[in-house]
Amino acid sequence: MTEHDAHADDADHGHGGMKKYVVVFVALVICTGLSFAVGSSSMMEGEQAWMGQVFMIAISCVKSLLVMLFFMHLIWEANWKYVLTIPASLMSVFLLCMLMPDVMLRTWWYSEERWRYAAEEVHVEAVAADSNGEEQEESAEPHASGE
Repeated sequence: MTEHDAHADDADHGHGGMKKYVVVFVALVICTGLSFAVGSSSMMEGEQAWMGQVFMIAISCVKSLLVMLFFMHLIWEANWKYVLTIPASLMSVFLLCMLMPDVMLRTWWYSEERWRYAAEEVHVEAVAADSNGEEQEESAEPHASGE
Protein backbone atom coordinates (compact mmCIF):
# COMPACT_ATOMS: atom_id res chain seq x y z
CA MET A 1 0.00 0.00 0.00
CA THR A 2 1.44 3.36 -1.00
CA GLU A 3 1.45 6.49 1.12
CA HIS A 4 -1.23 8.06 -1.14
CA ASP A 5 -3.57 5.08 -0.66
CA ALA A 6 -3.11 5.21 3.12
CA HIS A 7 -3.94 8.91 3.11
CA ALA A 8 -7.05 8.28 0.98
CA ASP A 9 -8.25 5.61 3.42
CA ASP A 10 -7.74 7.99 6.36
CA ALA A 11 -9.71 10.69 4.57
CA ASP A 12 -12.63 8.34 3.94
CA HIS A 13 -12.68 7.12 7.53
CA GLY A 14 -12.31 10.64 8.95
CA HIS A 15 -15.30 12.11 7.12
CA GLY A 16 -17.32 9.01 6.40
CA GLY A 17 -16.94 8.95 2.62
CA MET A 18 -19.52 9.64 -0.04
CA LYS A 19 -22.14 7.32 1.45
CA LYS A 20 -22.64 9.57 4.48
CA TYR A 21 -23.21 12.62 2.28
CA VAL A 22 -25.75 10.76 0.16
CA VAL A 23 -27.63 9.68 3.31
CA VAL A 24 -27.66 13.27 4.56
CA PHE A 25 -28.89 14.47 1.15
CA VAL A 26 -31.72 11.92 1.19
CA ALA A 27 -32.63 13.04 4.72
CA LEU A 28 -32.74 16.65 3.52
CA VAL A 29 -34.99 15.69 0.59
CA ILE A 30 -37.34 13.83 2.97
CA CYS A 31 -37.44 16.81 5.35
CA THR A 32 -38.18 19.16 2.45
CA GLY A 33 -41.03 16.88 1.34
CA LEU A 34 -42.40 16.83 4.89
CA SER A 35 -42.32 20.61 5.16
CA PHE A 36 -44.05 20.94 1.76
CA ALA A 37 -46.71 18.42 2.85
CA VAL A 38 -47.33 20.26 6.12
CA GLY A 39 -47.40 23.65 4.39
CA SER A 40 -49.94 22.40 1.86
CA SER A 41 -52.14 20.60 4.38
CA SER A 42 -55.09 21.79 6.41
CA MET A 43 -52.80 21.83 9.44
CA MET A 44 -51.79 25.38 8.43
CA GLU A 45 -55.35 26.71 8.55
CA GLY A 46 -57.65 27.72 11.34
CA GLU A 47 -56.97 28.22 15.02
CA GLN A 48 -54.56 25.28 15.20
CA ALA A 49 -52.22 26.73 12.56
CA TRP A 50 -49.59 27.30 15.22
CA MET A 51 -49.03 23.53 15.43
CA GLY A 52 -48.22 23.37 11.74
CA GLN A 53 -45.90 26.35 12.08
CA VAL A 54 -44.09 24.75 15.02
CA PHE A 55 -43.73 21.52 13.05
CA MET A 56 -42.31 23.38 10.04
CA ILE A 57 -39.85 25.28 12.25
CA ALA A 58 -38.72 21.99 13.81
CA ILE A 59 -38.15 20.51 10.35
CA SER A 60 -36.21 23.62 9.31
CA CYS A 61 -34.01 23.34 12.40
CA VAL A 62 -33.25 19.69 11.59
CA LYS A 63 -32.38 20.61 8.00
CA SER A 64 -30.10 23.46 9.01
CA LEU A 65 -28.41 21.27 11.63
CA LEU A 66 -27.71 18.58 9.03
CA VAL A 67 -26.28 21.13 6.60
CA MET A 68 -24.09 22.74 9.25
CA LEU A 69 -22.79 19.49 10.69
CA PHE A 70 -22.05 17.60 7.48
CA PHE A 71 -21.73 19.97 4.54
CA MET A 72 -19.93 22.66 6.55
CA HIS A 73 -17.85 19.93 8.24
CA LEU A 74 -18.59 21.14 11.78
CA ILE A 75 -19.06 17.60 13.01
CA TRP A 76 -15.34 16.98 12.47
CA GLU A 77 -14.12 20.28 13.95
CA ALA A 78 -12.43 20.59 17.33
CA ASN A 79 -14.40 21.51 20.43
CA TRP A 80 -13.73 25.24 19.97
CA LYS A 81 -16.91 25.39 17.87
CA TYR A 82 -18.94 25.20 21.09
CA VAL A 83 -17.21 28.33 22.39
CA LEU A 84 -18.60 30.21 19.39
CA THR A 85 -22.01 28.63 18.90
CA ILE A 86 -23.36 28.25 22.43
CA PRO A 87 -23.09 31.95 23.42
CA ALA A 88 -24.48 33.04 20.05
CA SER A 89 -27.38 30.59 20.39
CA LEU A 90 -28.16 31.76 23.92
CA MET A 91 -28.06 35.38 22.80
CA SER A 92 -30.46 34.69 19.94
CA VAL A 93 -32.87 32.85 22.26
CA PHE A 94 -32.82 35.74 24.76
CA LEU A 95 -33.35 38.23 21.93
CA LEU A 96 -36.29 36.21 20.66
CA CYS A 97 -37.79 36.05 24.18
CA MET A 98 -37.44 39.82 24.55
CA LEU A 99 -38.95 40.71 21.16
CA MET A 100 -41.83 38.22 20.99
CA PRO A 101 -44.08 40.04 23.51
CA ASP A 102 -43.76 43.26 21.51
CA VAL A 103 -44.52 41.56 18.22
CA MET A 104 -47.34 39.41 19.56
CA LEU A 105 -49.07 42.13 21.61
CA ARG A 106 -48.79 44.82 18.94
CA THR A 107 -52.17 44.01 17.37
CA TRP A 108 -54.18 43.71 20.60
CA TRP A 109 -55.15 47.37 20.50
CA TYR A 110 -56.06 47.55 16.81
CA SER A 111 -59.47 49.05 16.15
CA GLU A 112 -61.92 47.22 13.93
CA GLU A 113 -61.28 49.74 11.16
CA ARG A 114 -57.53 49.20 11.33
CA TRP A 115 -58.01 45.41 11.09
CA ARG A 116 -60.27 45.94 8.09
CA TYR A 117 -57.56 47.84 6.18
CA ALA A 118 -54.48 46.17 7.68
CA ALA A 119 -53.71 44.07 4.61
CA GLU A 120 -54.67 46.62 1.98
CA GLU A 121 -52.35 49.07 0.29
CA VAL A 122 -53.14 52.58 1.46
CA HIS A 123 -53.07 55.54 -0.94
CA VAL A 124 -52.63 58.73 1.02
CA GLU A 125 -53.36 61.95 -0.77
CA ALA A 126 -51.93 65.17 0.51
CA VAL A 127 -53.06 68.65 -0.34
CA ALA A 128 -50.20 70.98 -1.19
CA ALA A 129 -50.14 74.56 -2.32
CA ASP A 130 -48.23 75.31 -5.50
CA SER A 131 -46.22 78.46 -6.05
CA ASN A 132 -49.31 80.40 -7.25
CA GLY A 133 -51.14 79.78 -3.99
CA GLU A 134 -53.55 77.33 -5.59
CA GLU A 135 -54.20 74.01 -3.93
CA GLN A 136 -53.55 70.78 -5.78
CA GLU A 137 -53.81 67.15 -4.79
CA GLU A 138 -50.66 65.05 -4.84
CA SER A 139 -50.31 61.36 -4.28
CA ALA A 140 -47.98 60.36 -1.42
CA GLU A 141 -46.63 57.48 -3.52
CA PRO A 142 -43.24 57.98 -5.19
CA HIS A 143 -43.36 58.81 -8.86
CA ALA A 144 -42.37 56.09 -11.27
CA SER A 145 -40.46 58.51 -13.47
CA GLY A 146 -38.17 59.52 -10.60
CA GLU A 147 -39.42 63.15 -10.44
